[in-house]
Amino acid sequence: MNTKILVVDDEKDILELVSYNLQKEGFGISVCTDGEDALRRVKNNKYDLIVLDLMLPGIQGMELCRILKSADDTSSVPIIMLTAKSDELDKVLGLEMGADDYITKPFSPRELVARVKAVLRRTHEIPLQDKSVKIGDLEINTDTYQVVKRGEHLKLSATEYKLLLYLVQRKGRVFSRSALLDAVWKDEAFVEPRTVDVHIRRLRERIEDDPSRPEYIKTRRGIGYYMERGL
Repeated sequence: MNTKILVVDDEKDILELVSYNLQKEGFGISVCTDGEDALRRVKNNKYDLIVLDLMLPGIQGMELCRILKSADDTSSVPIIMLTAKSDELDKVLGLEMGADDYITKPFSPRELVARVKAVLRRTHEIPLQDKSVKIGDLEINTDTYQVVKRGEHLKLSATEYKLLLYLVQRKGRVFSRSALLDAVWKDEAFVEPRTVDVHIRRLRERIEDDPSRPEYIKTRRGIGYYMERGL
């Protein structure tokens, strides 16, 4: 397996625990202990996934996630946040910064491995159907996994892309959070329903002219979300 993972944490015990269990699964592991070093490594090397602690010396994990997700050359690299903070607000903020998943300490090695594999599956197993799907001002290319709006390339994570494509291909149908979890996140036992809301909000911020008055992704109050059929 050639999958390369960067683990960023300033706690030696956590670095050893994460590295050991991921290496047992055949992943290639690199480690570092601060945000500046992590940023340099990601800019100079290609990683398939980053396991990123929230509390770091120098550049904090949340800020590093924002930097990486806002840069063209690193925006597609999936990030799993790893932190001792378990407050729901921290989870939501991490996801809104672009993190693809969130694990709180203490965690089981089995959960860690399962989440890493799940995020990698979401990243690499995007379904290919028609090469180009158009809706309103959006054009979705399923060969390059790019979304373009009025000539501008939008920066979407693999999960955001899958969620958007799933809704676009089923215009007009209303899906509950649990239905979207089953369809996009599939059998991932550790994903919370709130994750769907966060990803919908992020999608709206990227594709809507006015996210507070969405034209594409609509909410059916008390039921779920749907893609506007009339576009």
